[in-house]
Amino acid sequence: MSNLDRQATPSVCGGRGFVVAEPVRELLAPRHVQLGESTEVRRLLPNLGRRMVGAWAFVDHYGPDDIADEPGMQVPPHPHTGLQTVSWLHEGEVLHRDSVGSLRTIHPRELGLMTSGRAISHSEESPKPHARHLHGAQLWVALPDAHRNVEPYFQHHSDLPTVITPGLVATVILGELDGARSPGTTYTPIVGADLALTGGAEVRVPLDPDFEYAVLSMSGEAEVDGVPVLPGSMLYLGCGRTELPLRALSDAGLMLLGGEPFEEEIVMWWNFIGRSHEDIAQARTDWMASARFGEVHGYDGGRLPAPELPPVALKPRGRVR
Repeated sequence: MSNLDRQATPSVCGGRGFVVAEPVRELLAPRHVQLGESTEVRRLLPNLGRRMVGAWAFVDHYGPDDIADEPGMQVPPHPHTGLQTVSWLHEGEVLHRDSVGSLRTIHPRELGLMTSGRAISHSEESPKPHARHLHGAQLWVALPDAHRNVEPYFQHHSDLPTVITPGLVATVILGELDGARSPGTTYTPIVGADLALTGGAEVRVPLDPDFEYAVLSMSGEAEVDGVPVLPGSMLYLGCGRTELPLRALSDAGLMLLGGEPFEEEIVMWWNFIGRSHEDIAQARTDWMASARFGEVHGYDGGRLPAPELPPVALKPRGRVR
């Protein structure tokens, strides 16, 4: 998914200096962003007070939206560098096209994982016809410097491992949880899991104390370590935890995001992740010149132009502002 903000601002992220080394309970409020003509998203990362969680650098939550009489998601071809995109649905479907020739419809609880590497472009749209409701999350994972220029590719996994305990079905999206490992390719120690809770359930999810974590609320009412989280909000949890207590006040859907704190400082602007102003400026120039990113075939519409760069040089700094 693209960042369609025409007034794109740089996000300077990464580095261990700003990681919370002990357990915390930091509730992050979303910023509402219009995505295309008919989809509004709640942006949780980057956030005013928190830029990354492990290698997770961007989190949008959208829906549930009634799109029966609407075009639904319509995101024109746009570029990415230096990251992986993770598409995750609870309702509806998204048709993915990209410049390496991928064409795939992603359904609920299937992993759509696109690794941009040095450069890729893609589009996302609700297919015709489409389901009445659309509800999901779009996330980005920053690639470490050693791998940020890999050849671009796309993976689709419809059969993901689960961890099942009374009151909880946890689907492992990326990385490993309680011995279950996702088939999705990763480049840093990371975990992403979909947690489906039954109303009234009280469970404890095992965690790695070396990881920092956050929980995104997708639906229903739940308490995370005693803190109520409502749909569209995210609770940052810090590091140093060996387990996470969850209590469902109704049937609820959560996403657990975590990973080793990302050591490198990065620059994230529009749909690019780099290490310097020059990285970002070159990526923008290449996109506007129709170079390096390839072509997306089959989308009914033009490419998305890049916004203007800010008048000052982009500099990597830390994980919080």
